[in-house]
Amino acid sequence: MATSRYQKVLWAGQDLVRRLKWPLRQLAKRAPAVVNARNDLARRYHEVLLKGAEARGRLAPVETATPGVKPENMIWIFCISRSGSTWLRSMLADLGEHKVWEEPGVGQLFGGFYIRATRNKRASKDFILADATRKGWLKSIRKFVLDGARYAHPLLGPDDHLVIKEPDGSLGAPLLMEALPESRMVFLIRDPRDAVASALDAHKKGGWMYEVKDRSVRKKDPLASRNPDNFVRIRSNLYLEQISRVREAYNAHRGRKVLVRYEDLRADTLGTMKRVCSALEMPVPEGTLIRAVEKHSWERVPEREKGEGRFYRKARPGGWREDLTPRQIDTIERVTAPLLNEFYPRADKS
Repeated sequence: MATSRYQKVLWAGQDLVRRLKWPLRQLAKRAPAVVNARNDLARRYHEVLLKGAEARGRLAPVETATPGVKPENMIWIFCISRSGSTWLRSMLADLGEHKVWEEPGVGQLFGGFYIRATRNKRASKDFILADATRKGWLKSIRKFVLDGARYAHPLLGPDDHLVIKEPDGSLGAPLLMEALPESRMVFLIRDPRDAVASALDAHKKGGWMYEVKDRSVRKKDPLASRNPDNFVRIRSNLYLEQISRVREAYNAHRGRKVLVRYEDLRADTLGTMKRVCSALEMPVPEGTLIRAVEKHSWERVPEREKGEGRFYRKARPGGWREDLTPRQIDTIERVTAPLLNEFYPRADKS
């Protein structure tokens, strides 16, 4: 489907809002008013998108609306945070006029609620996600996701692609893939020791995750600083829970899918991206692929944005050896042993 000048202009605006997100976030550390300005900019811009889409019939009632993105053109990235998902989604988005749905959280909404329900609860037909009514509520999840995508990205048509970065929503990966079996799936995994070490650095006082929190809920002495060993234990269990759910979804998914290790993406970015595109059946000219890889390479990140406590920290597999204490390493290896042994069987032990 040909892209109109109107769509290109609005997409350019969307990308501008997304690109301003990080620098404005840094300014917000010193000027809280910048947060409100950024949010207001994003809200007002989306209102323009919605009005334009309504005028063109894209957001008319479902029975008369222009169809939104097809589920087979949705590319889901499931992982745990601090695994390179931002990097991967940026490269995938640049392979065409693909848009990004940035952490919609739909997996958390349904997945966390579902897996925490007891077996007896699921056995009751009165429970909203009961086993007996599974066929019905899976259809509802499917419609909920497709309608959400249509309103979040009202300019997307059935021939467009949508890259969905959903790290914290990985708990719902099995339900989402069951409800949308045509969708393409990327299982992104990183050595749990590096993933936990990166999260520990980000959540410490002064770290980027600490700084982006609203000051009304930000703790003066966060757990990552006050009791790093406890933080590592909690994060290791979160890794085990989330990645186990992604593995479950990946094994059950019969559609197009690919397993990507962060370490392989760092060692041979171009070769790994070629494999990703092949597995997902996304034919891309090699020149386009090379440009996307070069544009988002580690070397292109400004030095002032790299380092401890920053979003772009090391990008060096194995850095956990200097980042973690022997006790912390033992905790991670013990808790995540089933996954560590399966996906990193030859990984060095401490």
